[in-house]
Amino acid sequence: MATSEFSVLFVCMGNICRSPSAHGMVRHHLQRRFAHLPVRLDSAGTHGYHIGDPPDQRSITAAARRGIVLDDLRARQVEVEDFQNFDLVLAMDLQNLHALRRLRPDNARAELRLFLDLAPELDVREVPDPYYGGANGFEHVLDLLEQASEGLMAELASRLTTRQG
Repeated sequence: MATSEFSVLFVCMGNICRSPSAHGMVRHHLQRRFAHLPVRLDSAGTHGYHIGDPPDQRSITAAARRGIVLDDLRARQVEVEDFQNFDLVLAMDLQNLHALRRLRPDNARAELRLFLDLAPELDVREVPDPYYGGANGFEHVLDLLEQASEGLMAELASRLTTRQG
């Protein structure tokens, strides 16, 4: 792994709704606006309910309406090595942030945060789980992720400029 590369892991509970949507959203923004930035992205779940499964079809459909591709992603569970292999681990909610803190080794390099903390103008810190709701919930999740993605783009540009300078 190149020392100038910055790596981000998005985490929710099952890795089929929120975290793959965040992964796809940020990948979409990077490809369209910041393809030159050396960033590696992935997503995972704190639980292993859906390992190997694609994202929920409702997530895929909602994202596709915005030109965002998710159907190539597959669910996986967070591993202890992730805390060494990623610079930033972004949880979708407090429950998963607490689970990540319990898993994180003391010597880990990964910084843990809530993804929506990158969009303080929202006045909400957690991305709600749309799994048991209707299609509107998936659209709302994407709206929130869009805002946080903008904040992450600014932070990535700043961090990578600092690393390379």
